Parts: sequence; structure tokens; C-alpha cells
Amino acid sequence: MKKLFSRKRLIFFGLALLGLVVFTLSGCLSKGGSGDKVRDMESQVTAEADIPQELKEIIAQKQQSPFKLTYSDDQNLYIVVGYGEQPTGGYSIAVNDLYLTDNSIVLKTELIGPEKGENTGTEASYPFIVIKTEMSELPVVFQ
Repeated sequence: MKKLFSRKRLIFFGLALLGLVVFTLSGCLSKGGSGDKVRDMESQVTAEADIPQELKEIIAQKQQSPFKLTYSDDQNLYIVVGYGEQPTGGYSIAVNDLYLTDNSIVLKTELIGPEKGENTGTEASYPFIVIKTEMSELPVVFQ
């Protein structure tokens, strides 16, 4: 019986199909396309004293470089964004949007530099923000 497809050809087509799927999904995510906004999520910026100890340790390990992560306990979801090492102090982070879609949570943050003339010191800083919100198993899309 004659083979219609060789093993190499099947592997090639499989990889091409996988590439097409990844390309399509990345296009949807890059357009913020995790779906339409269902509702804003209630949240609060977590004071350093209220950050769970295990999460503090994770942040301390990652703070040198920019990072994004989620952490959950039995009741809450913590969404963390760190902007890595900055040359001085005086930086802040704005939460521009936090909302729920049908299939994800979308978070938009922005690093704001020190104001002109502000006393920022001379030591490096490691700005990060910890946002506490309702527990969810949905993936977080960082923008």
C-alpha cells in the first residue's frame, strides 16, 4: 500500500498547524483581545505589611528585573507587577485598568517617573505593586 504522507511531511504539517494556532492566539492577546470587558474588578493596593510572607519572599527574589506574577491564598488573588531596578527613588505605579472578561482578567499598569525637581535620592529603587482582588482561576493578561 502506498503511503500518502511520509513521517517527515506529517511532522512538518503538525508543526505548521501548531505555529498557526500560536500565531492566531498571540494576535488575539496582543490586541487586548481576551474578550470584551464584562465588568470592572474590585481591588485594593496591598500595603507592604499586608503582603503574605511567601509572596514577599518571591518578590524579593525577582525585584532586580521586571516581572509579572499572580499569587493566591484560599480567599484572594494577588496580582503583582514589578518594574525592575530604577536608577533612583521617586517612582510610582498607576493602575490604569483592572477588569474581567469572559475568559481572563486584564490589568493595565504604568510606571511613572519622578517629577522634575523631586528629591529622589541617589540609591536605586525597585518599584512594584501588589493588587489584591477577588479569587479567580482565570488567567491574568498584563498590558
